[in-house]
Amino acid sequence: MVDGTEIASLDDVPELGSYLFTAEDMFTNEEEVILVRCEDDPGVEAWVNNCPHESQRFDRGDGAPMRDGEIICPKHGSLFDSCTGECDNGEAAGTTLPSVDIAVDEGTVYLTDDDYTFLHAGPRDDDEGPGSTSHLSF
Repeated sequence: MVDGTEIASLDDVPELGSYLFTAEDMFTNEEEVILVRCEDDPGVEAWVNNCPHESQRFDRGDGAPMRDGEIICPKHGSLFDSCTGECDNGEAAGTTLPSVDIAVDEGTVYLTDDDYTFLHAGPRDDDEGPGSTSHLSF
C-alpha cells in the first residue's frame, strides 16, 4: 500500500494531454499540477503546470498540448520531455519542470510529495495562476 493521497485512476490520465489537479504547497499556495503519460516506470509523471520560462500554463483546462512524448509550451513552443521535464530547445532551453512526487499502485495514482497536499481535481479556483497568452496554434 502506498503512503499518499489518491489523485486519480491511471486510466484517467490520457495518452496525449494531461490530467490536471490542484495541490497546496508547503507555503499554503495553491499550485496546479499535471499528470502526463511517460514511457518510464511508473508510466506517468507529475509536473507543476507552468513553463519555467514565462510562467505559462500548459493545461488550460483541456489538456496540455503534447507531441512525441513531449509537453509543448503554448507561448513559444518549447518542448519538455514528459519523463524528465527537461527542455533542450526554444526559449525555455536549459530549464527543467518542477516535479511533484507521485506513485502508482494497482492502477491508482497517489500524491506522495511531502511538500504538497492534494486539494481537488481540476484547475485552481481563482484566476491568479500563470498567464496563458499564446501566439501559437495547435
